[in-house]
Amino acid sequence: MTYSYIKGENIRKFDKLDSYLEKNLDDNLEELKRYVAQPSISAQNLGLDECAVLVKEMLEKRGFNAEIMSTDGAPVVFAERKGKSNKTLLIYNHYDVQPPEPLELWESPPFEPEIRNGKMYGRGVSDDKSHLTSRLFAIDAILDEDGELPCNIKFIIEGEEETASVHLHEFVTNNMDKLKADACIWEFGGVDHRDKPMQYLGLRGICYVELSVESLGTDVHSGLGGSIFPNAAWRLVWALNSLKGADERILIPGFYDDVIPPTARDRELMDNLPDVADDYKTRYGVKEFIKGIKGGTDLKVEEVFTPTCTICGLNSGYQGPGSKTVQPAKASAKVDFRLVPVQKPADILKKLRAHLDAQGFSDIEITFLGGEPAARTDPDDPFIKMVVDTSTEIYGVPMEIVPMVGGSGPSYPFVHDLGLPVATMGLGYPDTKAHAPNENIRIDLYLKHAMHMARVIKEFAK
Repeated sequence: MTYSYIKGENIRKFDKLDSYLEKNLDDNLEELKRYVAQPSISAQNLGLDECAVLVKEMLEKRGFNAEIMSTDGAPVVFAERKGKSNKTLLIYNHYDVQPPEPLELWESPPFEPEIRNGKMYGRGVSDDKSHLTSRLFAIDAILDEDGELPCNIKFIIEGEEETASVHLHEFVTNNMDKLKADACIWEFGGVDHRDKPMQYLGLRGICYVELSVESLGTDVHSGLGGSIFPNAAWRLVWALNSLKGADERILIPGFYDDVIPPTARDRELMDNLPDVADDYKTRYGVKEFIKGIKGGTDLKVEEVFTPTCTICGLNSGYQGPGSKTVQPAKASAKVDFRLVPVQKPADILKKLRAHLDAQGFSDIEITFLGGEPAARTDPDDPFIKMVVDTSTEIYGVPMEIVPMVGGSGPSYPFVHDLGLPVATMGLGYPDTKAHAPNENIRIDLYLKHAMHMARVIKEFAK
């Protein structure tokens, strides 16, 4: 499969599409507002069915045959509309969002979207609701110009992405024929701190667990139990301490067995990207990087091609103001393992259990909270090249290719089961505050993404 895109020959033919998008931007943003105003918090099972209905209605408005399909969790919205060519583009998005807390840090209510200073604010506006509506906006422009789609387009829009997409892999494998396509556009994308568009071609996997222990039937006075009763908090701390050494190396036997090191091509692509050390230090207040890393390609490679073990949260005993001399009966910790090709969550779970047992921590309970393997797309795939090339006239520069990023997502079944090249493109930017209070998008990037999406659909159809 090959694609050709010559900038000079294509600028003028997209004038009508761009004009439509510019003239109808305000109306489309009102649709986005209605979408964001519908709470859809998967972690709290709040508003998911209602939001799925809203998504179905938005797709049917564009002439898609849409259906709400049940899973053992939140429903999946699937939609399809035929086009002139036999080629099929699959678009993946999600309608669920993160919890909005802490509410007191929002400058405007999280589910009352508001535009100010060229940005729209609201929970889920960036992750991921604006990506869907901007893509539908691109389809509006194409239908206005041509009256039909140039290719077949399918949407799969799930409601559990923010809770590890627990049921998505099974959904994909159970609906292989329905989801059959030639290429896939992923949920997210955007520009970096230089406003350059980025093409992220891989996602690390994840194995997310909760470790918990109960040492007593109830909390007790620390003066009574401190010398003679087991302490759940200490028990958990000792177990956690067995997972990773002071040198940051994970101590679970066999943990690194399936790790595939980055290729020379990976290092070449990483070397072409800017050094992020100073930006990270400024943006996140990092004083120094672990493992003695200073910056440059070593930092960029280490960030995404090395698996991790991260304590995400700890809970035990009294944590309120002042003092309370209590010996906790229970303790728990949320821990995530970021995985690289070709590590698998099931294998890591098995090795984690064996390690804790061998270290004398058979009383530590492991609750699997979700996970998926890592997945990558070939950076030299023709579809990727087309998506990269069509970005140039929109952003003034071509997309920069990032072979893999540190985050995780459910792309594995799309890459490995459906066999699709998966491209990222979107409207994110470094200060979008996804998952945090005052989540926002830039309206200028919203419009640019719709313009880019329209070009990708048109060129893909050739």
